[in-house]
Amino acid sequence: MPATPAPSTPSHPGHRTTARPTAPAPALDDATLRARARAALTTARDRTRVLTDCLDDAGLTAQHSPLMSPLVWDLAHIANQEDLWLLREADGRPGVRPDLDPVYDAFRTPRADRPALPMLPPDAARRYAAEVRAQALEVLERAPLDGDGLTGAAFVFGMVAQHEQQHDETMLATHQLRRGPAVLHAPAPPAAPTGRPLPAEVLVPGGPFTMGTDTDPWALDNERGAHRVDVPAFWLDTTPVTCAAYTEFIDAGGYDDPRWWHPEGWEYVRGAGIGAPLFWRREGAGWVRRRFGTVEPVRPEQPVLHVSWYEADAFARWAGRRLPTEAEWEKAARHDPATGRSRRHPWGDAAPGPEHANLGQRHLEPAPAGAYPAGAAPSGARQLLGDVWEWTASDFTAYPGFTAHPYDEYSKVFFGPDHKVLRGGSFGTDPVACRGTFRNWDYPVRRQIFAGFRTARDASAAEGGRA
Repeated sequence: MPATPAPSTPSHPGHRTTARPTAPAPALDDATLRARARAALTTARDRTRVLTDCLDDAGLTAQHSPLMSPLVWDLAHIANQEDLWLLREADGRPGVRPDLDPVYDAFRTPRADRPALPMLPPDAARRYAAEVRAQALEVLERAPLDGDGLTGAAFVFGMVAQHEQQHDETMLATHQLRRGPAVLHAPAPPAAPTGRPLPAEVLVPGGPFTMGTDTDPWALDNERGAHRVDVPAFWLDTTPVTCAAYTEFIDAGGYDDPRWWHPEGWEYVRGAGIGAPLFWRREGAGWVRRRFGTVEPVRPEQPVLHVSWYEADAFARWAGRRLPTEAEWEKAARHDPATGRSRRHPWGDAAPGPEHANLGQRHLEPAPAGAYPAGAAPSGARQLLGDVWEWTASDFTAYPGFTAHPYDEYSKVFFGPDHKVLRGGSFGTDPVACRGTFRNWDYPVRRQIFAGFRTARDASAAEGGRA
């Protein structure tokens, strides 16, 4: 694939970047790679069934919001992408239903217009998905996993599993938007440890670190390549901003004061009549929220959820702070000053477990701020993975040496100032699609996604030191 130019300027004044190749990660043996790919595909499909089997045909074919596709479209789109990449591209098969490509091309038809498409009905969509999956597992059994092609290190199988999990999170957001009784259920997340209160913020020392990756075999194109970034010292909130803190912003008239708002954000909230996070409403002297078909009091100890980039930016300005840049967020999450290396996850290179982070739809809400001490980063920050996606100050741009792979429409077409970067994943993000290098992006007006934020401030030269 052709390379795209690196950004002409760094994403934040003071960030200096240089390309730095890194050694490849130790290769997994063939049997381990196949087992890993099979497990990722199976886990994704099991979750897809949970999100679709709980609704009748009417619920699957309805468009619950113009922001989202009917759930049955997502179901067949998942199968169509698997048909394209695992059967046709990876193995040269004719595919199961290539005639469906125009219907399930996400770039051809906006979400609001998809109900008019000749979509497969639910039973046919399930049969299509099952037939494609049966053939995909055949391909997995015999595909060559060495070399740099699509199947090398089982990359294309990991890509497809991540794609399905990303759509599963989108379908979970559709469930949150739908009106009607609860159909999804999960236990409450763990409480935060009691005892000595956490500091409000942590100091991340200045100095270079390695951002991005060249070694993660399932990393997507926008996470590559690894490069050194020199980040000045800064302070970062120890946890995401809570509902209690955000309520203070509301009560202080934050939505009524243009001083805190980006001009486009001010126009947006005034025009839309927005005065609180999505799904919140006043009830008596307090706030309640709608969550997956139930109405309950807003929980002050939880990270705030369903806020746009504009709202996050306004809160940060009101608090006398700012949103962290993407490089700052990743340094706080991955850089280990003791070794000078960047970890795969905040806690290390081990796969996420239930003690580390709130991921994988294990719970249907964020855990209280300060939970998951085992998942803390070397910086001391907590909950950098899971719970809520975190808005950053950065536009979505290419890293130095970026090459689109395996198609432009995964990342390249989205680069530019229209999209802001989110990091860290949410309670609805599966571990296969969540790591310290994973980059998400969306329009700054988006509120239906499971997004919150934390804030930062510059450190003085005396505080910063060198990592």
